[in-house]
Amino acid sequence: MDPLGPNPQPIDAKMTPVTSSNTIAKVGGQQAPHVHHIWLVTGPAGCGKSTVAQHLSESLELPYLEGDAFHPEANIEKMANGIPLTDADRWDWLTLLREESLRQLATGAEGVVLTCSALKRKYRDVIRVAPYFSHDVLVHFIYLHAPESVLLERVGLRQGHYMGANMVRSQFEILEPPTAEETDVISIDVSGPVPGVLNVALSQATNKMSQGV
Repeated sequence: MDPLGPNPQPIDAKMTPVTSSNTIAKVGGQQAPHVHHIWLVTGPAGCGKSTVAQHLSESLELPYLEGDAFHPEANIEKMANGIPLTDADRWDWLTLLREESLRQLATGAEGVVLTCSALKRKYRDVIRVAPYFSHDVLVHFIYLHAPESVLLERVGLRQGHYMGANMVRSQFEILEPPTAEETDVISIDVSGPVPGVLNVALSQATNKMSQGV
């Protein structure tokens, strides 16, 4: 798990208080029929993808897929040795994540929460085409971001994780933050305290699901 750190700072997404009364389970008839959601929580190492994704999964009662768990052993060995993954290393992995997300939805799940760094737009596009394979699917990205120095500090506090500080630097070197054209992206500054970040993520997801958009 990649924990979020303390250092309170403003969050750049509008915060709406979230309680059990306004989660998707309570929205009821407001949910558009026959719409399924893929929630892809993205961002560099140390931004808190697992923390946010697990919170969404538990709060919305949706299955959770930890993207790192689907890496082939060769990818894990490369990262553990400080060797950045190439595009070729990622294509099959990204395709597998898309296919597994769709498989979860095909079993009847209303949505699925997935973690994946998705550092480049073309990586996000691999997941983004999911509706071509299942037309009732909507894909949403929650992009978690913070200054590199903040994420380096957080990764340095991890115990027994294969992702080292040098990998954080390499990720920032290739990072392509989502642009305004990527209208399916929710951007959240995770420099602030954990509860605020989780509240924003859940509020945004709940609103999208209740509107069926």
